[in-house]
Amino acid sequence: MEIKVCGMREPENIRELIKVIQPDWMGLIFYPKSPRFVSLENQAWISSLEVKKVGVFVNENEEEILRKIQDFKLSAVQLHGQESPDFVKSLASKTEVELWKVVSVKEEIEWDRLKEYESLVDKFLFDTASVSHGGTGRRFDWTYLKTYPFNKGFLLGGGLEEGIEEEILALAAEIPTLIGVDLNSKFEVAPGLKNIEKLKRFKENIRP
Repeated sequence: MEIKVCGMREPENIRELIKVIQPDWMGLIFYPKSPRFVSLENQAWISSLEVKKVGVFVNENEEEILRKIQDFKLSAVQLHGQESPDFVKSLASKTEVELWKVVSVKEEIEWDRLKEYESLVDKFLFDTASVSHGGTGRRFDWTYLKTYPFNKGFLLGGGLEEGIEEEILALAAEIPTLIGVDLNSKFEVAPGLKNIEKLKRFKENIRP
């Protein structure tokens, strides 16, 4: 089970995360309206970190995404807005980093609509729909995922918290394409500042 810890920003907190948790992915949010927004002034020290970094973008233009890939040495781009298949296809032709498409779940998932993205992205990530584009701390109805029709691996997000590890593992046993989790607001002391001990316990339970 891959572990992505998203919304990281504070230097000492990030260094402790890498040392103690060693996450598979660390998420950096480049959406200016987010309380976890990472500004360019953090570029120098973040780019040098030895951890796979995922840049989170919401309806951003291609030029800016490509610039952030270089500036922060990103390993993946997470598209969290209404980016079209044509946009994803164009971006894929200009970079070799992984591309992830977020599916914001409110009600039933339109699998036919997502099929256009299947060959264009490396992963899907399912999150709870919100006007703030993530970080709500709320779960969506996981039963919607039980009809997941693709072979593409996906991450589960949306209000994941300590104490539900067994539920996640049970869902992954039922849906083998569930390959990872996206952890954020339920592990925070404040926006952009994570409780490392909570993350440590979660990791120990999700990887028994």
